[in-house]
Amino acid sequence: MPSYILKRLLSMIPVLFGLSVIVFLVMAMIPGDPAIAILGAYATPENVARINSDLGLDKPLVQQYFIWIGNVLQGDFGRSFALNRPVLDEVLERFRATLVLAGVALVLCSVIGLVAGVVSAVRQFGWVDKVITFVVLAGISVPSFWLGLILILLFAVKWRLLPASGMYAVYGGGDLKDLLLHLILPAFTLAVVAAGVIARLTRAAMLEVLRQDFIRTARAKGLPERSVIYRHAFRAALVSVIPVIGIQAGFVLGGAVYIETVFQWPGVGAMLVKAISTRDILLVQGGVLVVAGSYVFFNLIADVVQTMLDPRIRT
Repeated sequence: MPSYILKRLLSMIPVLFGLSVIVFLVMAMIPGDPAIAILGAYATPENVARINSDLGLDKPLVQQYFIWIGNVLQGDFGRSFALNRPVLDEVLERFRATLVLAGVALVLCSVIGLVAGVVSAVRQFGWVDKVITFVVLAGISVPSFWLGLILILLFAVKWRLLPASGMYAVYGGGDLKDLLLHLILPAFTLAVVAAGVIARLTRAAMLEVLRQDFIRTARAKGLPERSVIYRHAFRAALVSVIPVIGIQAGFVLGGAVYIETVFQWPGVGAMLVKAISTRDILLVQGGVLVVAGSYVFFNLIADVVQTMLDPRIRT
């Protein structure tokens, strides 16, 4: 196992390098002059030249990249011009809020998806299977930002049961109960699509496992049906579902960008939207790189868990 983990860690190096190149090039190809966007009404030729010199934008593109990635490898992500503070400090502060939202959404979509997938497979072709299939397809098809707006309209505006935005109440609050109340709507909105994907693949994996010989043997030995389903079939199917959950971890992190905007959640997603609008290049690059690196790390964890459940994967 340690050698397998080491190999997976080494394989992350070219992936992270490729991510850094893509992030840098995407920001470099955005039309417009970042110095003019930063200075606004003060964008005189002298000020624009000074900002370009401070940001290193007056150098060749390749040289700009190696200067930036060299600083990143030393833990220096630069300084945000719009916020006048180190990029890494701002990203890590916002990333904690994003992890809370994405973590709750991932747990929620995993539990709902696994339970729905198992029940649907066990009740194949029954009315329960049809209802779950319809709900799953509807959940996958509905745009998350639209669902978030509908939930705000119903639960926050019309029925006044839950807060519409923010992480804590503006006046008072600030405790765990306040956080949980603010989490319900954005976490559920973020989890719906991922739960549908996990449910569909869990159902398919369970149906495949339930047709295998060892399941028929377990039933022939007289084992209770509950034991056959959950101790044998579900564990075997989980090996195929774990990588999907790892992929959905990346989905909820990426989906947090627009969900945080809809619910005004103070995370990396909301920060990136504002940074893009102000052309705060270093802040955008740092935020996207941290989120992308986290996605790669979560997939590594999923691979390790899958290997623990089925050691044959190592070979």
